[in-house]
Amino acid sequence: MVADQERYDLLVLGAGAAGFAAAIRAAELGASVALVESGVAGGTCVNTGCVPSKAMLAPAELLFRAGHHPFAGIATQAEGVDLPALGAARAELVEQLRRERYLEVAETRGFGILRGRARFEDDSTIAIDGRRLTASAYVVATGASPSIPPIEGLAEAGCLTTTTALELTELPEELVVVGTGPSGLEMGQLFLHLGSRVTFIETQPWILPAEEPETSAALQGVLEDSGATVLTSAQVTRVARDGARRMLTVVHAGGERTIAAGAVLVATGRRPNTEDIDPARAGIAVDAVGALRVDGALRTTNPRVWAAGDVTGPPQLVYLAAREGALAASNALLRRTDTLDLRALPRVVFTSPAAAAAGLTTAQAEEQGIRCDSRVLPMSAVARPLVDRDARGFVKIVAEAGTGRVLGASVVAAGAGEVIQAAVYAIQFGLTTAQLAETWAPYLTVAEALRLTAQTFTRDVGTLSCCAA
Repeated sequence: MVADQERYDLLVLGAGAAGFAAAIRAAELGASVALVESGVAGGTCVNTGCVPSKAMLAPAELLFRAGHHPFAGIATQAEGVDLPALGAARAELVEQLRRERYLEVAETRGFGILRGRARFEDDSTIAIDGRRLTASAYVVATGASPSIPPIEGLAEAGCLTTTTALELTELPEELVVVGTGPSGLEMGQLFLHLGSRVTFIETQPWILPAEEPETSAALQGVLEDSGATVLTSAQVTRVARDGARRMLTVVHAGGERTIAAGAVLVATGRRPNTEDIDPARAGIAVDAVGALRVDGALRTTNPRVWAAGDVTGPPQLVYLAAREGALAASNALLRRTDTLDLRALPRVVFTSPAAAAAGLTTAQAEEQGIRCDSRVLPMSAVARPLVDRDARGFVKIVAEAGTGRVLGASVVAAGAGEVIQAAVYAIQFGLTTAQLAETWAPYLTVAEALRLTAQTFTRDVGTLSCCAA
C-alpha cells in the first residue's frame, strides 16, 4: 500500500504498536496520515517480541509440566521437542496477526504505508530513499532493538538476542542468559522447560531488580527448583569461542570462574532506534542512550515532532506504546498538551508461575517520601493454589500509612497477569485496603488472594475458615 501525495497532516515514522495507534487516531480525527516503515508492519510485539515469545512459552510450559506435574494418580509423558515444527507454528501465527491486526487495519482505515527508511532532512522534512515529504506534524515511533553490552570477545564469539533465540532450530545443550529482566527470565525459562541446562547471570544482587525483593526470591526459587543455576552480583568479563562452545569468564563471589555453554543469550536491555532517522538534523534532542527526549505531552524539542513508544526509553511496554501513540497524534493534530497517568501502570513477566505488579514498590514509595505499610500473603494461604498443587508465590500490597490508600501490588502466581488487573483498578481509583478487603471475590480463584491480602492489614486470615467474610 503506497500513498501518492507528498504532504500530510501527520507523518508517522514506524509501523508498530505506537505508530499504528497514532495513525488510527489521526484517521479518526479526519487527518491525512501515512506511516513510514523500512521493515515489516507490526513492530516488535507481533514480529519478534510478545506474540512469538508467548507462542513458544505456552508449549514449552506444557512440555515441562508433562514431566513434572504434582498430581497423584496421573501418568503423563514428555517426549522432547521439535523446534522447527514449533517455529513454523509460531511463524504462521505471527503472519496471521500481522495481516489481520495491521495490514488489513490500515486498508480499512484508509491510511497508507510508505515503504523505505525515513531520515530527517531538516526540522520539517523527511526523505524516504531520496523522496522528500513534509507534514504539519510528525510522530516518531521507530521502536527499539536489542542492545549488546561491550563484553570483551562477545561479538567475535557470537551471541543470541531475545529475537534471534526464537529462530533456533536446534536446542542448545547449555545456555547462559546474561541479564534477568523480564525478557531474560522468560527466554531462559523457555529453554529450561524445553530441556536446556540454563545459567542466569545478573550484575545486581537479585534477579528482576526493578521489582520487589519478594518477587526476586520467589522466581529465583522457581528457577533453581527446576534445575537452573542463578548467579547474582556476577559480571561476565570475557567470552571466547572454543569450537562450537563459548567459554565465559565470570567474576562472582570474590573469585573468577569459567562457564562453558553452547550458546549465550544476551538480554541486557533495548536501545532506541534513532540513529537512522538523524534526529539532530531536525533539532530533536536525545539522551545518553539515544532515546528521544519528550515532555509529558510527548513533544520533542522540535515543536513539529512528537514521539511515542520504545523510542522514548523505558518503560518499554507495548500497551503503553499504543496509548502513547494515540496521545501523541491527538496532541500533535489538536495542539493539546494532554498527558498519561501512569500511577497504576501494570507490568507482567510471563514466567511460570507469572509475576505481575502495578503501582509503586515499597522502595519506590519510600524514595518518594511516602510513609507506607505493606503486607505479604503466601499462596499457601489461598485455597485455589492448594487445589492446583502449586502454592508457589505470594501477593504483596503496599499502602499509604495512615490512610490505607493502595499504592502498589505485586503477585507471583499462576494467572498473576490476570489478578493484577484488580489491583490496577484499586490504585487508579484510590481504594483503601479496607475497601479492597470488603469487595467481592469468588471462592477458589487466585484473584481471591488480593482480597485476602487486603484483609491481613487488620485480621489474621490464617484463623478464618474457607469463604469467611
